[in-house]
Amino acid sequence: MDFAPSPQVDALRERIASFIAEHVDPVEREALEALDEEVGREVPYPRVLVELRERAKGEGLWNLFLPDDAHGAGLTNWEYGMLCEVMGRNLVAPMVFNCSAPDTGNMEILAEHGTEEQKERWLRPLLEGQTRSCFSMTEPDTAGSDPTGLRSQAVLDGDEWVIDGHKWYTSGANGAEVAIAMVVTEPEAAPHKRASMILVPTDTPGFNAVRPVSVMGHDGGPGHWEIRYENCRVPASNVLGERGAGFVVAQDRLGPGRIHHCMRAIGGAQRAFEMMCRRANERTAFGGPLAEKQFVQDFIARSRMEIEGARLMTLHAAWKMDTAGKRAARQEISMIKVVAANVFMDVLDRAIQVHGALGVSDDTPLALMWRQGRWLRLADGPDEVHKMVIALRELNRAKAADSQVAEAQAPAAQAAGAPA
Repeated sequence: MDFAPSPQVDALRERIASFIAEHVDPVEREALEALDEEVGREVPYPRVLVELRERAKGEGLWNLFLPDDAHGAGLTNWEYGMLCEVMGRNLVAPMVFNCSAPDTGNMEILAEHGTEEQKERWLRPLLEGQTRSCFSMTEPDTAGSDPTGLRSQAVLDGDEWVIDGHKWYTSGANGAEVAIAMVVTEPEAAPHKRASMILVPTDTPGFNAVRPVSVMGHDGGPGHWEIRYENCRVPASNVLGERGAGFVVAQDRLGPGRIHHCMRAIGGAQRAFEMMCRRANERTAFGGPLAEKQFVQDFIARSRMEIEGARLMTLHAAWKMDTAGKRAARQEISMIKVVAANVFMDVLDRAIQVHGALGVSDDTPLALMWRQGRWLRLADGPDEVHKMVIALRELNRAKAADSQVAEAQAPAAQAAGAPA
């Protein structure tokens, strides 16, 4: 495994870093405020981001996440992961390059599973940056960690699906043109074959945006919305992929998405780490700089080691996905999903501690980064579920290995016990 970036990736990484430093970092706070104030019906992006996005698009720094040359930059998952780390250092940069969730995952599954008509109607405007989308799966009355319990249903009535259900944490709903809803269409099927993905334009009667769910005191911007589907009718042709294949499509969405989230988290951790080091060198307390205090040195040493480890684990998972396929990389993807999110939170916590009261204020980005980072331990599967499946795979692997040993030893044992 050689993770040295190719000349193409190295050049893209430098161009993205330069673009962010020159154009995005100076307006980061302004852009965050504009997202809260301007986004809404038929306004997917605030003016400041529209201008930045047009500039990025004009410079070819656009749709870098898609691995095929037809729609994206043709990068592998581990190559794009390196770019995600750079983008993850700034809170709005992924959106500037049309590389932000949930649009990236939605575009991936539209490209992979969409019909030509679906691609023309919904994928093309997303790729061109004209619209935004949202993803509607989680429900308030069922455990999001176990989607086999989904209750929202779609019933085929002639040539239309009639959707009824209650969703929340529909990410990006405010200002989105289309939702991808995961609902039960095959109620009598096996647990993992009951659900389908259905495309629902957000102006469809019966798609009712109830409220933005306040997340640690924030309910602005594209948000995480509570949605009620009430006699919501869409054409039968709006199924994305095969009927009953909702879990398959979801997994196709989650694999690359987890790599993206993890590498952005590592980029955020690196930013927090650098802020912590600067603060430790500059701040004086008890007769000397914080950098001379042993516990601060411990913070810095542990953070450096954890970031390096998380980066290598994530690049390895992405490399395995590229070389052996998503299914073969499931264990590695589960592991980095837990590791990267926790490293991000641990480094942020230390950086906040070194900054003291300043760290929990909004005078630095640390508190906002912590709020936006904390959900990573829940999104795309909570830590506890990933740990459970990691353990079960290892236990099953050990059991299979023991069985192979027993089978190999059986002929010799039989021969030794056979009568002369």
